[in-house]
Amino acid sequence: MAESVVCDEPDKSKTALNVGRQVHNSVKRVFSPVPRLGLRGRDEEEEEEEDEEGVPAASYWAGLPAFWRWDSSPSHLLLLSYGLIRKPGTDTDSEMDSFARPAQISYRRWRNPELRCEVDFVAEGDESQGTENEICTVTSGSRESAPSCASDPHTEETFTVEDALDAVGFGPFQWKLALLTGLSWIGDAMEMMILSILGPQLHCEWRLPSYKMALLTSVVFVGMGISSPLWGNLSDKYGRKIGLVLCMCFTLYYGLLSAFAPMYGWLLVLRGLVGFGIGGAPQAVTLYSEFLPAKKRGTCIMLIAIFWSVGAVFEVLLALMIMPTLGWRWLLGLSTLPMALFIIFCYWLPESPRFDVSMGRCHKALVTLKSIAKQNGKALPRGKMVAYKQNNHGRIKDLFAPQYWKTTLLLWFIWFSNAFAYYGIVLLTTEMFQAGDSCGATQGAKIEPSCSLECKYLTSEDYKDLLWTTLAEFPGLVLALLAVEFIGRKKSMALCFFMFSLSILPLYACIGRTALTIFIFLARAFISGGYQIVFVYTPEVFPTEIRALAMGASSSMSKLGALITPFVAQMMLRTSVYLTLSVYCGCCVLAGIASLILPIETRGRGLQESSVDQEAGGQAGNTRSQEPRS
Repeated sequence: MAESVVCDEPDKSKTALNVGRQVHNSVKRVFSPVPRLGLRGRDEEEEEEEDEEGVPAASYWAGLPAFWRWDSSPSHLLLLSYGLIRKPGTDTDSEMDSFARPAQISYRRWRNPELRCEVDFVAEGDESQGTENEICTVTSGSRESAPSCASDPHTEETFTVEDALDAVGFGPFQWKLALLTGLSWIGDAMEMMILSILGPQLHCEWRLPSYKMALLTSVVFVGMGISSPLWGNLSDKYGRKIGLVLCMCFTLYYGLLSAFAPMYGWLLVLRGLVGFGIGGAPQAVTLYSEFLPAKKRGTCIMLIAIFWSVGAVFEVLLALMIMPTLGWRWLLGLSTLPMALFIIFCYWLPESPRFDVSMGRCHKALVTLKSIAKQNGKALPRGKMVAYKQNNHGRIKDLFAPQYWKTTLLLWFIWFSNAFAYYGIVLLTTEMFQAGDSCGATQGAKIEPSCSLECKYLTSEDYKDLLWTTLAEFPGLVLALLAVEFIGRKKSMALCFFMFSLSILPLYACIGRTALTIFIFLARAFISGGYQIVFVYTPEVFPTEIRALAMGASSSMSKLGALITPFVAQMMLRTSVYLTLSVYCGCCVLAGIASLILPIETRGRGLQESSVDQEAGGQAGNTRSQEPRS
């Protein structure tokens, strides 16, 4: 349930206002009888002053109890005006009520976007000065109540967080944020890429059978699948920054311990815990997306995808340099370097202003937005920031609300299919190359399983082949980057899925090794592009209150696909190549259809702050002047 919140003055200003109001009223009442003492001109003595409520100042003096006279000490009068002392023998404040301080005073809030908000008391006759200033009224009924504007909300100028981010645009702040969140994405990619390098090395060094090597890979995906919704729930309740920093600390700690594992059992447990930490890495996309203007969000999120590809390539290059001389333990330790850098510089990482306003921390959100505006050299919109305070955060049942359930189920299948096909084509590359360029492997012949413990260390040629395969992701990113803003998110995902299936079809025929390499290269390029587009679409389609949970739950479904795909790409392939290719081709065709029937296209649409925005078709968050919803 979304509660309308008008983001007004910071807490410090409210405290200063209460103190200033007390002093203002006390001084006025204490010295209001001064004209009767002959301290003003005769003409002024004949004029009777009025306070803010229209009550003559002299009437205060006439109605005072006998124990409080104008000849009393100023300190005595000041204490009485604050209500800190009472008339002797009086247990109630009933006598003080007749001269209590006024309920309301006027003040001016300066609206210079380059400066912080100031509170300035308004003298009589000054309320009409200037168009940059806003005259507000603060009710003094409750110290805990937030200030609210006395002006008509139907006519006053307001803006939302989305409007503010559109106004400040994409600039130096977003570039720095991309680099910082990109470090976490590089670390994630390196920890995933190391799985394909660690297995052959341990197979030789520890004489591990093939099922133990497969288990070492699977346990990472199990940890990721379990933790992804948990990290998402934590990020929705306590903040995107907290969730991301904690998961990186968790991954760094157990990643370093993995380098000192004395035996297989310890390494299996520690890599599972590394997978548990990596499950929170998608929150980097959630955090980054909530700082982006609507027009460039799709293109900018692709920057994160580039960091993933950079991390995968960097891991292969690091292995090429480290493995022949220092070994796998050094590789595990050095692979945590990006996460260590992220933790060192995470003090600069701000919390999402969308999350802050959803939690009712309007002042903190305004401070963040002003900092972004200053760094980008832009100005925030004029007026009052209007937001929606969310009462519920991170509940899994909210993903199945009437307006979300169809999107949730379709996206879960799309995420599953992406990971199923992506990791499947990676495994198929090795398996089909082992069959050589004979036509038998691509015409349905069985590939005999190998149970031999004979080991083979990866050579420099193997690392170079792995590097070329990894570089296939960059063309996919270029395709996704061009398509995501021109034809939309839904059609772009569908295009990538259909083109992946089309690239798989030639593998049914009798083709040589060169042609096989080309079509596998294309298939990986298309599926990697589709994988990155779904990272763009998911945080855009869900509102702030469940965005991180939606990312975590969707990521968990992708890990389920990653868990299943080895049984298809390795075990089923040894039974029938045709059947294996048909499973991947059919799954991606269905995923392409699911992409097209998604209910919402998010291209050009602002991020939704609440389910109220979603029900209104996403129109509530994009206007500069609007009536706050109740």
